[in-house]
Amino acid sequence: MRTILAGTLMLAATMAQAQPVGPAETATLAALARIEARNPQVNAVLAITPDIAAQARAMDRQRMARGPLFGLPILIKDNIDVKGMPTTAGSLALKDNLSERDAPLVARLRAAGAVILGKTNLSEWANFRGDHSISGWSGLGGQVRNPHALGRTPCGSSSGSGAAVAAGMVDAAIGTETDGSVVCPASINGIVGFKPTVGLVSRTHVVPISSSQDTAGPMTRDVRLAARLLTALAGTDPADPATTQADARRTDYEAGLRPDALRGVRIAVLRSATGWLKPVDALFETALGVLEAQGAVLVDVQAPEGRTAMGAAEYTVLLTEFKAGLNAYLASTPAAVQVRSLTQAIAFNEANAAREMALFGQDDFTKAEATKGLTDPEYLKARTESLRLAGPDGIDAMLKSANAVALVAPTTSPAWMIDAAFGDQSPGRGSPTGYAAVAGYPHLTVPMGAVQGLPVGLSFVGAKWDDARMLALGFAYEAAAGIKLTPSFRASVEADPAIAPLLAPPR
Repeated sequence: MRTILAGTLMLAATMAQAQPVGPAETATLAALARIEARNPQVNAVLAITPDIAAQARAMDRQRMARGPLFGLPILIKDNIDVKGMPTTAGSLALKDNLSERDAPLVARLRAAGAVILGKTNLSEWANFRGDHSISGWSGLGGQVRNPHALGRTPCGSSSGSGAAVAAGMVDAAIGTETDGSVVCPASINGIVGFKPTVGLVSRTHVVPISSSQDTAGPMTRDVRLAARLLTALAGTDPADPATTQADARRTDYEAGLRPDALRGVRIAVLRSATGWLKPVDALFETALGVLEAQGAVLVDVQAPEGRTAMGAAEYTVLLTEFKAGLNAYLASTPAAVQVRSLTQAIAFNEANAAREMALFGQDDFTKAEATKGLTDPEYLKARTESLRLAGPDGIDAMLKSANAVALVAPTTSPAWMIDAAFGDQSPGRGSPTGYAAVAGYPHLTVPMGAVQGLPVGLSFVGAKWDDARMLALGFAYEAAAGIKLTPSFRASVEADPAIAPLLAPPR
């Protein structure tokens, strides 16, 4: 993969000696130059599309109608099939999974004129392999770094997508989420991330975890671009039954953005998500002030009882659906892929433990292997319970109690240290992420500031299919708040000139 990356960058540099013929090639060459300069620090990009500069030049020479994403270089998380490139999910087990097909979501981006620039690193198997995992680490790609502080987590599992956008390599990338994997890395890297309603965007030819919760979503520099990408991504896919309503529900999300969208809107403030870190609370109060100044009516709410039970039921659902979904995906891969079932993936990791399991194990894999299938009464009960606790008894109940259309809260904590001994150590609690993930409802995160230079996002969560409104509210907040977070690429927060003297021993 690194050979593909280095070789393509060298070819692009050669092509750059000639005059670019149009905007697609110009944008592509500029993005490749930024990747060459910044990726060695961040390790966000896993592979570049072969001959991509030539592809962009050919796009410029075609005298065809140009779509709304024409010439926009986009990076794709490496659990999504892109024709002619390996889809690895970060695992050495899938290094030979050279895809012969585009996932429908990738095909839709191409049809809108996007340049599919390459693949991003990720938490291996989208962070569903074992306890004490490290966000942004994969056996194939190594560790993604947070461009705001290289020793801090990029979160995950869409780690490379978030870090690449934050580092300015590209303006847009695609991530996937089962529970937090778009919004957490977006928040922690200081960018916009949108998890759509499950069923709005196709999941076909994406390495799966959960048919109940999986979705792809845009990760971008601003809300407008996220809305433009969602307009291209959304739509019914006959191969994905969850998307049956997508064509009827989709709209032009960018056209619905208005700077006055907050005026007169009732918003539920999730107070149970505060009180665990004072600097985050301070940022949140400032953000609430911006919302009020734009005419929003704020009503405090508390999360209902049942979050622990929801999490337990969700885990049963994920384990069961993962086994069924992964076995189906692996069975459809090219013959060169030797790992063709979850059973074989477990055996592969055991045989390659020195690389794959030196940092953490595969508890999720072995538990999933022991599940009894999609007709198991325990699974069916857990799915019904998790959906009820997250949706009708969760988000719906909170919105109804406040007569509100959206729920706001801090998305997650600032980035924690990368910890190879203990894995992820997030100190945050009370986030609405789990509710939106399990219910399958839309969730937007927009930067609301930073703690010691570490970004924190503001979440907007809404009812099912209310994606357009969440984007409109987030756009209005973004415009009023005016927050732009620029990464410093510093080695650590502790090495910051303003902080290091405070940590030094007294003289």
